[in-house]
Amino acid sequence: MSRLLLRLEGAALLVASVILYRQFGAGWPRFALLILAPDLAALAYLAGGRLGAVAYNLAHTSAIPLTLAVVAAWESGWDGDGTTFSLALIWLAHIGMDRLAGYGVKDPGGVTATRPNLG
Repeated sequence: MSRLLLRLEGAALLVASVILYRQFGAGWPRFALLILAPDLAALAYLAGGRLGAVAYNLAHTSAIPLTLAVVAAWESGWDGDGTTFSLALIWLAHIGMDRLAGYGVKDPGGVTATRPNLG
């Protein structure tokens, strides 16, 4: 049951981010180009498992893009206009997509050592 709930939460984050992006975003080419950008954090594994896990987990935690979205929306008068807001929504969509697929934070053991807390 917890696996289903966490995947549904990921789906909700993905759908909400895409809907908001559609409403306020900067166009679909930017979305398509950047949707997988947070996975570039996995390159930090080349410097070691611990650093790789920290970098990957920071890029896959919703606190940072949520904060960016709120600050960007606040600065723009809550109309959601702006590059920072659209980038935060793309980032949140990526996190939602990963959670929907069952991926979670990484352990220092390597890129495939996922701890989705889905069991």
